[in-house]
Amino acid sequence: MLPTPTGWFPDPWNSAGVRYWDGRAWTGYVAAPVPAPIPHPTLPIRAAWGAVITILVSVTASRYLLESISGFEWPIAVYVTILTIVGYGPALLWCWYASRRWGTGRFRADVGFSARWVDAGWGPITWGACLVAEIAVGLLLVVTKIPFTSNVRNVSDFHVDRGYVVSLLVLAVVAAPICEEIVFRGVVMRGLLSRNGAVVAVGVQGVLFGLAHFDPVRGTGNIGLILVLSSVGCVLGGAAFLVRRLAPTMIAHAILNAIAMAIALTGWFSTR
Repeated sequence: MLPTPTGWFPDPWNSAGVRYWDGRAWTGYVAAPVPAPIPHPTLPIRAAWGAVITILVSVTASRYLLESISGFEWPIAVYVTILTIVGYGPALLWCWYASRRWGTGRFRADVGFSARWVDAGWGPITWGACLVAEIAVGLLLVVTKIPFTSNVRNVSDFHVDRGYVVSLLVLAVVAAPICEEIVFRGVVMRGLLSRNGAVVAVGVQGVLFGLAHFDPVRGTGNIGLILVLSSVGCVLGGAAFLVRRLAPTMIAHAILNAIAMAIALTGWFSTR
């Protein structure tokens, strides 16, 4: 413990601070040590890259699987279950393994999967920040004439296939926000933080989030889409880093996907 300046002594009313004695009485001048910031929880870098590889492979496989089974008249619950398991199951299993292998073994704590009532407000605020990022990057795409193709552009073409559409809605608005936030903001970002500063970790996981939405069918349109979604990923990563939990980003992610799906299902894209 460092010596205190002349006249400063342990505060009789606050054991954690000091108070100035003017030689006759205690004064109102007090001081207390500034608590050291609590470091952000991290995971080894191998946890991050394992999560990236598994989700890229599984999401790509789920896209092809969806196209191959969409013609069957199966119950909606079957579509949702199959696609959720194939699309996100392997990545979530890896995240669980990373928690058991390198974390505390408490999955929700290791990935920040927690919520508070205040997140009902932080979620929409985070969504608003994502919207600003989308608009800013969208204007850049227009100015630079970078090709852009929405990842929900052709959804309205399947309006006659109820199972396909409803399964996409459930996946986009429920499964994707939960699973992708656990993977990218819960494991990938925390793994990157073990080797990098906050700015680099947030930026890299945001770009990886954008790249995870690559689809060969969209061709050069992937360039603009990846840039837009990378900006969204950076905003979500920044929010998760600041509040250190995933509920606000899950809410914001769900709002983004719900609006995108609503626009697509109205056929707005098909008229553009």
